[in-house]
Amino acid sequence: MKHRLRRVNELVKRELSGIIAREISFDSAIVTINQVDVTNDLKNAHVFVSVLGAESEQSVMNKLEDQRVALQAELAKHVVLKYTPHLVFHLDHSIERGTRVIQIMRELDSDSENK
Repeated sequence: MKHRLRRVNELVKRELSGIIAREISFDSAIVTINQVDVTNDLKNAHVFVSVLGAESEQSVMNKLEDQRVALQAELAKHVVLKYTPHLVFHLDHSIERGTRVIQIMRELDSDSENK
């Protein structure tokens, strides 16, 4: 079951990424789906989204939430599952944190070279 759920997660992530890219325009932001976790009963999908750019994260999350029903309907056309999962969007700061860690490591590295 675990292997099947992993495949479902990847499929939903790939299809939803394409749908969002085609259907929703963001003014000055790059919106990326980092991960999708579909529940075991396939009724809910937790979608982790990162936002890079000038458009506020809250604005992007509001747009996604406003379009949730349309996104689910479009997803149902592309992915055939027993249930079309209810999409639950979460803001994901992991890329931001990773970038910050790399920046700190570079600063530490340049400090040690300057000594």
